Parts: sequence; structure tokens; C-alpha cells
Amino acid sequence: MNWIALKMLTGDRAKYFGLVFGVTFAALLMSQQLSIFVGIMKRTGSQILDVRDADIWVMDNKVRYIDEVPGMPDTELQRVRGVPGVQWAERLYKGQARVRLPSGDFRTVILFGVDDATLVGAPQEIIAGQVGDLRQPDAVIIDKAGYEYLWPEDVPSLKAEGYQLGKVFEMNDHRCILVGVCKASAPFQTMPVMYTAYSQTTWYVPRERDTMSFVLAKPEPGLDPHQVCRNIEERTGRMALTRDQFFWKTIGYFLSSTGIPVNFGITIFLGFFVGVAIAGQTFYLFTVENLRQFGSLKAMGLSNARIVGMILLQALVVGLIGYALGVGLTAIYFFATNQRTQLAGLNMIWEVMAGTGAAVLLIVVLASLVSIRKVLILEPAVVFRG
Repeated sequence: MNWIALKMLTGDRAKYFGLVFGVTFAALLMSQQLSIFVGIMKRTGSQILDVRDADIWVMDNKVRYIDEVPGMPDTELQRVRGVPGVQWAERLYKGQARVRLPSGDFRTVILFGVDDATLVGAPQEIIAGQVGDLRQPDAVIIDKAGYEYLWPEDVPSLKAEGYQLGKVFEMNDHRCILVGVCKASAPFQTMPVMYTAYSQTTWYVPRERDTMSFVLAKPEPGLDPHQVCRNIEERTGRMALTRDQFFWKTIGYFLSSTGIPVNFGITIFLGFFVGVAIAGQTFYLFTVENLRQFGSLKAMGLSNARIVGMILLQALVVGLIGYALGVGLTAIYFFATNQRTQLAGLNMIWEVMAGTGAAVLLIVVLASLVSIRKVLILEPAVVFRG
């Protein structure tokens, strides 16, 4: 019977390909848009995840996400260091600065100022130069995408000549010397990411009374970071979050305060709706045209349950083929565009593949329900009518 079900499915090639196309389009649209949405949301907190040597972030109580941070007095650093359970604590600056290139062009960059002595918060993966070079006067390190953005004329010769260190430019009318290139996760705002020593930030950014954005801390071995965060909040009155808490707090802000989830949600829903509409209509027409065959099977003694199984098998085959094609096309899309700076880091993850698979399964089940009802009320005598 399964073989007969498959022969009935592929007998009309036009309707068969129409079914597969509908499910493929739905799977493609849902998996692509959902992957981009997840990637963009991860970008909002990517700079938090890049700081791997600190488990706790201490900040002003009113901070909503990483890009909106007021300065704190330097005295807060010593207060955090004095909290029981804190192994060490260092300061970190995070903000935006304007770079002026020798050509006279201006570019806005994301600037991190890391502790001069320990370099806590500095990039972990260095492509050219050494992270210790940040201790040199006027030294900065830029991420790979930022280098290619500021000096696009060097891109064609990168493979042959490598990155050209020693470039001189200005921030806030003060000299900067490029001493390294690093890997950094793509930020939400497509700006170059620069690192410098904390002492240099007072020259590179407009003067404010308080420069320190965060205090990065690490709990003593064996202590629960969440408990240490509570200790810091009780002693200092500042907000203290673990890295994961701050990451999800930032994502939560963008989910609740921007139109990104709504826009992507509408597109994903449309993909699902179109899949149900195309597959449902085509499956219904397919069933109507094969009522005589189903009636013959009933007349030969086949039970309703067995016929329902045949229809579900047809639906699952269409769903599996459509899912494979849709997800495959999405993978090809990301493979082809991943080298572009704007789309770097946007990839498919297994959660998206699993969610798309569940949605495709729901699409084919809903589509087959229309056909199942038509077959269940079918009288075997239909086969004898003219």
C-alpha cells in the first residue's frame, strides 16, 4: 500500500512539484529569516561574549543594554575590589569615538579601553601584532572587518603582504598608531571595533567627569558568581550581573523596545501561512482527483485507518523533500554571503533547523487534514458511478 501511495503522489508531476515547491518555499523563508533574526539578536550582545576573562559586569543601576552606559567614578573600582568573594576587579571603558584618517575622511568606531596593567577585556584572538603592544604609547588594535573598512585599498594585497601595522591616524585630535589586528564578533552596529589602553581613552574621547563604563570582576574560585553579584550590589549599590545575565538583558531590551521581532515575526508567519495555503490547496485538489482510486481501495476492504496512513505518508514524503530543499538553499545562501562584512557571523544553528522542521511537519499535517476528511466520508460506491 505504501508503494501505491507513492505512485499516486508522483503520478501527477505538476501537482507533485507544486506541493514540494510550496513546502520548500516555506522552509526557505522560515529558516533564512529566523537565522538572520537570531544572528542579529546575538550581535546586540556579542561584545559581552567577547570578554572571556571576566565573569561579572558591574555598572550603573539604570543601564538597559551595553550601548547605553553612563560613566561611573573611579572610586567604584576600589569599592568592588573590597567586596568579599571578589578575586579581582578591573575597569573598562566602552563607547564611540570618531577616527580621522590621513586622507581627511572621518569614521565612527566602537572603542574599548582596557586596563593598562592586566589588559582584562582585550581581544583574545590576535591576527597581526601582539596584545601586549597595547601598552605602547598611542597604541590601538582594530578588528579584521574594521581594518578592511578603514583601509579598503589594502584588501587586494592582504593575502600576499598581510596587514600593514604602524598606520597613523587621529582620534579627538590625538595620534593613534595601529599595532595589531584581531578577530572580534560582529557588533549590532556595523562599525569598526578598536581597543586601546584605558589611560589613552581620556585623550581619545570627549572629556567627561566620569570615564569608567564598567568594572569587570571575577569571583574567587568555588564561589557562585550570582551570589557574588548580590554581595556587590549590597555593598556598592551598583548593578552587578554575570556575563550571561548581561547578555540576555541586552537582548531583552532589543526584543521589547525595537521593531525587529515584529518585522521578522511577520515574515516568518507569512512563510508558514504561504506553505499551508499552497500545500493545503494542492493536496486537496490532488485528493479530489484521486477519489475514485481511494474509493476502489475502500471497496477492496481497506480500512479508513490504512488510507489515512497512506495520506500521511504522502504528506511526510513531501514535507521531508521540501524541508531538505528549503534548508539546503538557506545553507547555500549563508555560505555564499558569509564572506561579506555586513553578513559575517550570520549562520544557521541547529535550533533553527529543528524549529523549521517542526513547522514544516505542522504544515504538511494541516494540509493533509483537509484531504483526510474528504476521504473518510467517501463512500466506496463512488467507484461504480459514471
